Order: sequence, then structure tokens, then C-alpha cells
Amino acid sequence: MLAAQKPTISAVLTLPVIVASLGYFVDVYDLLLFNIVRVPSLQDLGLSEDQISTIGAEIYNWQQAGLLIGGFMWGILGDKFGRRSVLFGSILMYSLANLACGFTYNMDAYAMLRFIAGLGLAGELGAGITLIAEILPKELRGYGASVVASVGLAGAVAAFFAVKLTDWRTAYFIGGSMGIILLILRINVLESALFEKSRQNRMIRAVPWWTIFTRSSVFFRYIRCMGIGLPTYMVIGIYATFGNEFAKALGLPADVQASTCVLYTYIGIVTGDFFSGILSQWLRSRKQAILIMMLMTLAGVLWLLFGGISTPALLYACYGWLGFSIGYIAMFLTTTAEQFGTNLRATVTTSVANNVRATTLLTLPLFQYLKPHWGVLQAGSAIGVICFSLALLSWWKMEETYGKDLDYQETI
Repeated sequence: MLAAQKPTISAVLTLPVIVASLGYFVDVYDLLLFNIVRVPSLQDLGLSEDQISTIGAEIYNWQQAGLLIGGFMWGILGDKFGRRSVLFGSILMYSLANLACGFTYNMDAYAMLRFIAGLGLAGELGAGITLIAEILPKELRGYGASVVASVGLAGAVAAFFAVKLTDWRTAYFIGGSMGIILLILRINVLESALFEKSRQNRMIRAVPWWTIFTRSSVFFRYIRCMGIGLPTYMVIGIYATFGNEFAKALGLPADVQASTCVLYTYIGIVTGDFFSGILSQWLRSRKQAILIMMLMTLAGVLWLLFGGISTPALLYACYGWLGFSIGYIAMFLTTTAEQFGTNLRATVTTSVANNVRATTLLTLPLFQYLKPHWGVLQAGSAIGVICFSLALLSWWKMEETYGKDLDYQETI
């Protein structure tokens, strides 16, 4: 019995895990690419500095809208037609959209293509995590999440270097081409046996996706899954993205670049996501692993805001620590998949992944509103208090799911 639970490379590195990992790699590459090429691409298209700020924000919002809508769209399709179909459809959509971005010369077309890319990108991570959660033995799911996250988030680092070594159009071509190649690799990926079993069992009644919002027990589980992820995109969307503003508020030299802060954050995330999955296996607990990572994140935020950082090197080290500590993204999504039955699992996991990404649409305007009145550090502190309070409350009420059997259904 003990020997059967011992993880091996062959047991964890199955084809679905490898393909899901590569899919997340392309997902993160493409998701961050517009953030990285926003200024050079819009400059190349003839926009002024003011236009780059306003039109760039509008295009980014179109991409975020695609993520929000796509999170539910692909999740519903995944529970209706299968996880494999989502992995095919989503990557085809965002790969073609990114290839087309490399040819665009029109602002309206650029915005629409980023919306389509966001719509496609929304299906990748949630469907991949759902698939491997259902395919891997329950004792190995944490290791599978570690592999997916660590390989996938390396896509952010690849995106930075692709732009640095090429131009913005070529970077889009690279992302789209990687997606098409991955699409070919996915031909041999099998559907989840749990999904096939649930689809063949005609005695089980389908549960509508809106049950998430109409049944209190399901709704609060759903909200808690989002809540534990709040610190992750608070760090990415505010502390790292506006790293140059935090540097200025700390009295550091003006040459600190926000892009460098983001790069160090993502380097940390790659190692942290690998660590958190192994930690959860060692502790035999998802909840304990997530709490440890949350408290490490809190320590990093306190270091950033109140630690007296005096040099750019210390600032970048802090962002590396913050990235490492929020490296439980795949872990909280694995926990989300384990919280729900097979007939709602894809809808919940995919939408939670994108809803957490989109929380910056709420936290960022609040940060921008508070800055003129309180200053950067105090505004950042206020956002931190809100996000950590909600995250810890969500964690407190959350079910432990380590080793949970996922062969069950939600009922009406």
C-alpha cells in the first residue's frame, strides 16, 4: 500500500501533465505579452504618449473582459463536452488571435484580437488543472500541480526575453506558433475517465452552471476558492506591476523599472509553485501548505512596505520573495477542483482561475483612487489589509481536500 503511494517520475509525468504544463507555459507567455509590448507596439503604430496610456488601457480591458467571459464559457463547455475539447478549442482560439496580432495595424482590430485572445486564454489553466486532478492518483495530485505551475509560469520569463531579443510582432508570432505546435501534441491526450464515467451514467441529473450562484452551500465554497487566491494577483497586479512607483515612494533611484520587478516576481513564482505542491504532499495537507505560503506572502508585503528597503538590489530580492510566496496558484486551483463534483468541476475551476486574475479590475482602481490622498505605500497597505483579511477568512472555513476521492457528483 505504501509503495503504491510513493511518487515516481513516470507516475507524475504522464502525457496529460506534460501537455497541460506546456499549455500553461504558452498561456502565461501570451497573457503577459501585451503588457510587455504595449508601449513599443503602440509607439510603432504611431500613437502619442497620452494615446498609449488611454488606448493601451482600453485594449488591456478588452483582454480582461475576454478572460472573464471565457472563464465561464470554457468551464461550462468543459463540463458538458469534456476537458479535452476545451484544451483543443481554447489553444486554437488564442493561438490564431496572437498570430493575427502580429499583422495588425488598426487599433480597433488590435483591441478585438486581444479580446479573442483573452477569451481563448481563459480556458487553458482551469481545464488543464481539472484534467490532471482527475487523471492522476489522488496521492500524486500535488506533484502534478507543481509540474504544471513551474513549467507554465516560466512562460512569463520567456515572454520577457522574446521581446528583448526580437520585436513585438515576432514575439506574437512566436506565441501563436507555440500554440499551434502544442495543439498537434494534444491529439493523443485522452479524456478524463471520471468525466466519461459521469457522462455515461444517465441516472445522474445534470447540474446547471448557475447553481454556483443559487445554492448557498455551493456559492460559499466557490467564493472561498476565490478568496484564498486574492494575495496572488494583488502582488502581481499592483505591487509588481507598479514596482517603479513603490521604488520611488521608498526613495530609491529612478532607474528601477516596473518590468524588472515583474520579471523577478515571476522567477520567484516558478520556484514557489514547484515548492508549494511538494510542501502539500509532505504535509499531507492542502490547507496547511496554502497557509504557510500566505503567511510568507504577508511577510514579504511587510518587508516591501515597512522594511526600510534602501537599494534596488534589496527591492528586487523582495519581489523575488513575494513571487516565491505567492507560488501557490496551481495549488489553490487544485484545491478548487477537489472541492466540487465532476459535473461542476471544470466550470468552477476555470472561472475561479480567471475571476482571481480579474480581481485587479477592483483592487487597481481602489489603489489608484487612494494614492493621491494617502500615498503609494499607504494605499498599498490598505489593499493588502483587505485582500489578506478575505484570504485568511476564506482559508479558515475551507475544507481539507488532500487525498480526496473525486469520483462524485454535485446534486440539485
